[in-house]
Amino acid sequence: MMAKNFANFINKALGLIPKNGYATEATFETKPYRLHRLEQSPSTTVSLTKEDAVKYYTQLHTIRRMETTAGNLYKDKIVRGFCHLYSGQEAIAVGIKAALRPYDDVITAYRAHGWTHIMGVSPLGVLGELCGKQSGCARGKGGSMHMYTDHFYGGNGIVGAQVPLGVGLALAAKYKGTDGVCVALYGDGAANQGQVFEVYNMAKLWNIPCIFVCENNGYGMGTSAERASANTEYYTRGDYIPGIWVDGMDVLAVRECFRFAVDYCASGKGPLVIEAATYRYSGHSMSDPGTSYRTRDEIQEVRQTRDPVTSFKEKIVSSNLVPADEIKKIDGEIRALVDNATKKCKTDKEIGLDELAGDVYSISLEPKIRNVDPFSHLVHKRIGPALNFK
Repeated sequence: MMAKNFANFINKALGLIPKNGYATEATFETKPYRLHRLEQSPSTTVSLTKEDAVKYYTQLHTIRRMETTAGNLYKDKIVRGFCHLYSGQEAIAVGIKAALRPYDDVITAYRAHGWTHIMGVSPLGVLGELCGKQSGCARGKGGSMHMYTDHFYGGNGIVGAQVPLGVGLALAAKYKGTDGVCVALYGDGAANQGQVFEVYNMAKLWNIPCIFVCENNGYGMGTSAERASANTEYYTRGDYIPGIWVDGMDVLAVRECFRFAVDYCASGKGPLVIEAATYRYSGHSMSDPGTSYRTRDEIQEVRQTRDPVTSFKEKIVSSNLVPADEIKKIDGEIRALVDNATKKCKTDKEIGLDELAGDVYSISLEPKIRNVDPFSHLVHKRIGPALNFK
């Protein structure tokens, strides 16, 4: 409470809170960053406009609502197969996206629903894909783990496999002579993969503009980080690559950290390793209750003290940046948006068999699809717009 009162005092002194009681901008303090092989740190004093506050809160809450709905659809057996929820980790996606330029790339693992939305896919496109329906962003053919959109390359189901691909995307940006960067995200469970260390080496040798991001949610499947990793300071594990630890539950800390990271990598200094300390409320996937290796009290304590959605909401309301009634209105709009998308998913159709071979190639050089017996009658079919790789 003292910190909030002090923040309000500072904001009033700076003239950021006008006489009507509502601010157009506010300043906040974040937790200190931890550095590895870096002399300069991202700023711990961050400013936030009302416009951005509304934007970030809307994104945070939409992802949370979407994931809650996804969990319910899975329990109702409408979502089949795998389903890995992002609830608790929303501040990482929203904060990073706020720091990226339109031409920067992102690639992540299978906990990808929130990222897919934040990179431009509507809740209907995400939920439709989860349900295997034609309204999904991949026409229902990718499902929970394989979602894509412009400058977003998935959603990858093999543990750690997306990290080398991310370095390839960053290499492509350098090869083309742009200042674009790629953010390659992986969990603490994937941090011990040999392929991760291999591409650390390549990225540093060639000064590739890749931002490696370990989303440390404390548990790789059902194993705590302490039991799986001899070194749990993941931001230091690039060895010769500089690293930063950031509070992944604070969207403003994440945004400020990645503004620094994007500038660093885009200026030709090479890669960075960032550890975003976060927490997942659900189990590893929907088949994991998530309570056999941790207590319900632990989960509840995080929800009450560190939740990225409610803590951000409290910040922007208590600083007089966004009125409580406006927050209530936003909540209602998000509820209606996700509920309408859910209704559409339940009634939408799956694609027909003739679409199974649709969009296999960007440019089809041989229409007949090989090695698909007993579906040898399938031929390549253009469904979506052709991509331009120039």
